[in-house]
Amino acid sequence: MRRLIVSLAVPYLQASYFANGLAFMTMSTGNQMKMSSSTPKHTLYDLPVSNNGARCRIMLYKKGIKSEEVAIVSPAERGGLKSDEYLALNPQGKMPLLTVDGGMNIPESDTICRYLMSTYSDRGPSFLPDDPKSNLIARIHDMYITTIQGCLYKASPPFGIYGTRQDAFKELQKQLQIIDDLISDDKDGNYLCGSEVSLADATLFPTMIFVKEMFPKFGPCATELPTKLSKWYDDVKANDADFSKVHEEVNGGIKQWTTNGRWDKIWLAGVRDEEPATIFDKIISGEIPATIVKDEPKLLAFKDINPAAPAHVLVIPKNRNGLSSLRKSTPEHSEILGQLMVAAGEIARDTSLGFGDGARIVVNDGEDGGQEVPHLHVHVLGGRQMYWPPG
Repeated sequence: MRRLIVSLAVPYLQASYFANGLAFMTMSTGNQMKMSSSTPKHTLYDLPVSNNGARCRIMLYKKGIKSEEVAIVSPAERGGLKSDEYLALNPQGKMPLLTVDGGMNIPESDTICRYLMSTYSDRGPSFLPDDPKSNLIARIHDMYITTIQGCLYKASPPFGIYGTRQDAFKELQKQLQIIDDLISDDKDGNYLCGSEVSLADATLFPTMIFVKEMFPKFGPCATELPTKLSKWYDDVKANDADFSKVHEEVNGGIKQWTTNGRWDKIWLAGVRDEEPATIFDKIISGEIPATIVKDEPKLLAFKDINPAAPAHVLVIPKNRNGLSSLRKSTPEHSEILGQLMVAAGEIARDTSLGFGDGARIVVNDGEDGGQEVPHLHVHVLGGRQMYWPPG
């Protein structure tokens, strides 16, 4: 993880990002971020590309809090997120983290923001700490978006509770629509709750930078932002200098990820299923009839038309998703592979299909393995004694 933090920070942190003295300073030759000569009251451990940390930076910008009070430092200065030194400050091993001189350490961006709103309530905008709509939007973001946002940039699942990128994207789009529905059609001003900036704006805006930049990389898996949310994003970026500054910080990090080839090997971004359709697709669509024995949201099971045993059922994923053969499987496929095996076990217990005391469950892989259809399928064979070796 230390190598990851440094690799993200070194190419990007070549200049100061924060005006008014609140700066990510140039990296030193030892790959550590220099702090100001004076000792600040607080230190915010964060990186420019961090969307959750960016909400804290928006608040610092708009309240005009200088580096003499809050210095912003890369976790690499403490050896990285998983180093003993950093874990002593935040046992969760995550960022952002706000340390308080002579006080407790405060992890989690929402908690940091609420501390800043309270501690610096006499400076700049209040960020509407008691506004129910603002608090609700921030809560939806943290509970239902932050937990799955890894589907936009992580190499493989899980993405929160979701085992596939498609499912996580579907949930992400649902949550964005829920927030969009909370935005008043006739609101006055550029911000989510009207004419005054709120915690909701600071919370949601950096994540929308991720969404805007990363959605298009996943083609048909992702769609555009909902209408009101998209307009808010464009308006606040164009009309609020502090939000525009954060956009440049976060987007700069994303561009560096792209330059480094982050998405080249990520499923549905740089890697997609481009092999031709098979007879199984016609069975799934109903174009070709089959004797269906199990029909579930993600899989289909049907009797083999050329049975090699008294009971012979094929179990296939409805969405091939690159699984033309088992050798093509990746961690992206862990969920469906598990579901296929569970379904095969259930079918093997079904005596009404002709199965007796056990079954042979087989996956033929490639030409040498006897695979005939380039769409992963599990054979469940039974109703007679099986022998070994199978031949």
